[in-house]
Amino acid sequence: MIEIGSRARTLPAPPPVVWESLTQPRRPQGRAWLELLPDEVEPEVLEADKPNSVVWSSLWPSRPDDQVHFDLAPAEGGQTLLRFTLLTPAELLDQSKTGHLRRLNHLLFADLRFSYGQ
Repeated sequence: MIEIGSRARTLPAPPPVVWESLTQPRRPQGRAWLELLPDEVEPEVLEADKPNSVVWSSLWPSRPDDQVHFDLAPAEGGQTLLRFTLLTPAELLDQSKTGHLRRLNHLLFADLRFSYGQ
């Protein structure tokens, strides 16, 4: 697998809560955060090891073999250090498509973060 992109940031919730948000983004008791664009689809959870890691299928039908790997670690103050890594078995993309796929930054470090009230 080839790494397309990776980023880590802290989220203001503990790892079990973030793990649940990633494995059940549309759970009834949770706040909505996974707002998909017209060219995206709901990811499938391919692997999950509570509360340490989650692997999603691709959000992009045009790239069905891509995967998003999440690693979660406890951080100071009851927070979570969340790292995502976008991987592909295919060839690398042109810069405009790569930038679009990296919008995971916004989904995770804005939308998901704000769903926790911060």
